[in-house]
Amino acid sequence: MLFTNAFIVFLISGCFVYYYFTRTFKYWQSRNIPGPKPLPFFGNIKDFVFRKSNAAKLNKQFYDEYPNTKVVGIYRLTSPTLIIRDLDVIKKVLIKDFNYFDDRGMELGKEGLGANLFNANSDIWRPLRNIFSPLFTTGKLKNMIQLITERSDKFMDYVKKITEANPDQEVYSLIQKFTMSSIVACAFGLNISVDNNSFLGKLIKIDRLSFARNIAQDLDLIYPGVLKKLNASFFTKQLSIFFLGLVSDIMTARNGVPSDRKDFIDLILELKNQGNIVDTNKTEDGVNAIEGVSLTNDVIAAQAFIFYAAGYETNASTLAYMMYELARNPQIQEKLIAEVDEVLDRHNGKITYEMIKNELPYMEKVLNETLRKYPVADLQRRANTNYNIPGTDITIEKGTIIFVPTLGINYDEKYFPNPTKFDPERFSPENESKRHSCAFTPFGAGPRYCIGMLFAKIQSRVCLMKLLSNFRVETSMSTPTTIEIDPQRIVSAPKGGIHLNLITRKSRNGSLTKDK
Repeated sequence: MLFTNAFIVFLISGCFVYYYFTRTFKYWQSRNIPGPKPLPFFGNIKDFVFRKSNAAKLNKQFYDEYPNTKVVGIYRLTSPTLIIRDLDVIKKVLIKDFNYFDDRGMELGKEGLGANLFNANSDIWRPLRNIFSPLFTTGKLKNMIQLITERSDKFMDYVKKITEANPDQEVYSLIQKFTMSSIVACAFGLNISVDNNSFLGKLIKIDRLSFARNIAQDLDLIYPGVLKKLNASFFTKQLSIFFLGLVSDIMTARNGVPSDRKDFIDLILELKNQGNIVDTNKTEDGVNAIEGVSLTNDVIAAQAFIFYAAGYETNASTLAYMMYELARNPQIQEKLIAEVDEVLDRHNGKITYEMIKNELPYMEKVLNETLRKYPVADLQRRANTNYNIPGTDITIEKGTIIFVPTLGINYDEKYFPNPTKFDPERFSPENESKRHSCAFTPFGAGPRYCIGMLFAKIQSRVCLMKLLSNFRVETSMSTPTTIEIDPQRIVSAPKGGIHLNLITRKSRNGSLTKDK
């Protein structure tokens, strides 16, 4: 009798669990929106759940499977999610009708680094954006070029030293050392040497805590919004303590007074005594509402974290991918080196903001092609009210998560013929003028585009000019034939790194020569 009762309880529990994880699976079918058949418990993301694929790769797969539709309906576990394929619809979501989609749908609890610019919902994001935008003005960025150049010079000394013994280096982790030292100089005024194994060791540990996928993210997929309700976060307590302590220590060291560095901490010190920063929004009924945030230490630490994390990781991976493509395409590398040599020689080796902005057109093409072939991540938004897609009978319901499948678009032959080929001329003015404005969005588009876009461009170009004026890159015995994206990380990163030979250049006359 006991066994029978236990079996009945087990059967009923199993049926309930099965119902819970399949209860939404008619959502897209009932709305006549095409999409792949979901699996019980996993929806359409089984490979993502088991860490066999990242989200962008899966979204590309769904994008490719439905070439004649504007949208594709999928299920992230139990949550109906919409992939938008049509570029005109993407433009409306990201730009024209942004007010309907001003959240990313990733908000966390305000404690534990959750109230950062990237994850925050619109009522927090708007005032934060107003507060921190002045950090990224042209004037501020010009001041940072010297800091970045100093870091890059020290980085070159380090690279020269290690390549004397072994030219075969893993360039992804190597460039991370530069971008880490560069961002802590510009954000926090810390002069960290790239061979400072003690502090860099801490930052590498912070990297794992910042970008490795974790159970909290999976929990939010099963119960969307649960982390916000629990005032919890993706980010560990250890991570929060590190950035809270870092910011507090630096502000204390400056005695609460801005220095002349004009970095992130100086901006904070200038604003800290202003109290609440208010921003006017409109509610759904059109009534003005006053929203604001207080510059508490938790809020400051959250912005310090996101500025640091975004400032080093995406540039490190992009530069590593670019060096890989240069090694595999020596004719492109030689053309780029010729441009770098000519510009540096004309300016006696001095790097300026105007040079970066106006005098490196081929480098711009090569970097854009790298970002096309290796985008950092897909774009995500959430509908804050019901929205009818113009010209269709499709209504996106309030709360629906939307993906812009960047990887899928970047490999679509309609926009980029022969997409697996690395071809910087895709980004010539003539070719760019023929493409839809939303066919290439490496930094996002609309009001929530990446606030650090200009900083990223400066940091990457300074590093490249220094590297290519001293080295050329070649494939080595350890270089992978194809790049595999690491599914354990939340942004695009090369699994196992990228090994290349860094060959010292003996000539600055535009030719490339090996050390003998």
